[in-house]
Amino acid sequence: QVQLVESGGGLVQAGGSLRLSCAASGRSVSSHAMGWFRQAPGKERAFVAVINWSGSITYYADSVKGRFTISRDNAKRTVYLQMNSLKPEDTAVYFCAADSSELTPFPDYDPANFGSWGQGTQVTVSS
Repeated sequence: QVQLVESGGGLVQAGGSLRLSCAASGRSVSSHAMGWFRQAPGKERAFVAVINWSGSITYYADSVKGRFTISRDNAKRTVYLQMNSLKPEDTAVYFCAADSSELTPFPDYDPANFGSWGQGTQVTVSS
């Protein structure tokens, strides 16, 4: 079993930046794609970004493309989400998750295929 713990959330003004981290413990996630999802009040959980197991392929939601960057350091068992040019509509609880499958070359972005989730970290962007 894997445990995921997110950190780095907080309150920031529009146009600012935050870097989220997701630290994994327990079972290794180095062979699993990792994703970031977010959930705003009253809305469903939505895909933000995903990175494959090797870090060579990334996908982004259109709403964050060009502003957010996902990366991973398998030696540190940590996944990152660098968020720049933040907007009030980015306000949400951000979750990291590990794909249930291993060594898939092209990562998925359907939250139903992610079996391990962190508890989330709040990001609030003020206008």
